[in-house]
Amino acid sequence: MRYLLKLSFDGANYHGWQIQPNSVSVQETIEKCISTILNTKINIIGAGRTDSGVHASFFCAHFDCDLEINNKSDFIFKSNSFLPKDISITDIYKVNNDFHARFDALSRTYEYRIHTKKNPFLVKSSYYLKKKIDYNKMNLASLKLFNYNNFKCFSKSNTDVHTFECDIKSACWKNKENYWVFEISANRFLRNMVRAIVGTLIEIGEGKYQIEHLDKVIKSKKRKFAGFSVPAHGLYLTNIVYPKNSLMND
Repeated sequence: MRYLLKLSFDGANYHGWQIQPNSVSVQETIEKCISTILNTKINIIGAGRTDSGVHASFFCAHFDCDLEINNKSDFIFKSNSFLPKDISITDIYKVNNDFHARFDALSRTYEYRIHTKKNPFLVKSSYYLKKKIDYNKMNLASLKLFNYNNFKCFSKSNTDVHTFECDIKSACWKNKENYWVFEISANRFLRNMVRAIVGTLIEIGEGKYQIEHLDKVIKSKKRKFAGFSVPAHGLYLTNIVYPKNSLMND
């Protein structure tokens, strides 16, 4: 039987989602927890890889188990009792046996959060940007992302991917009560892609480049022409969309 977990985590204390040889990861932490609860070795597969320090207010992972999990509430309660305070299981569903948390995802949404006034309560969850920048100009530049599908220029160097193509579905800056948010959705993302896009847009917003600079960066397909990579602690995975028929009726 295959199950889908819905969860959230603060990534500050972890070296990303994926298991690392000599570092603590979110995946490893959850695997140990569920293996203990079900008294059998469990391997979980996540919807993607988040880098070290990146958060997820919404994340999904699947695992296989011969045991029937009949009491969802009890499983969630026990899981959260075992897990550290910065990881939370929010739901569990039985899914089709061929379901895959990573490859079946139709889209993913990330948010990058910036605050422009010093705030001690946001220092660990948002990027404090002291410079005055033009968010309207950055929004206009964001529209250019829809004209392309190869984003090699924003990818981390030496990554083991077969294609740099991504279908961006939405991208814009929004002002919220105490901070600005860059929200972007796509069918897939490259490593470091969102952080590099945000860094490039910030350089445009501060007047270092004109809006057309983004065209030159993307067409170059070279990381060295894109902007700096903004800090990981301001980045959140906030949504993942799957086909409606993925879940089985419990």
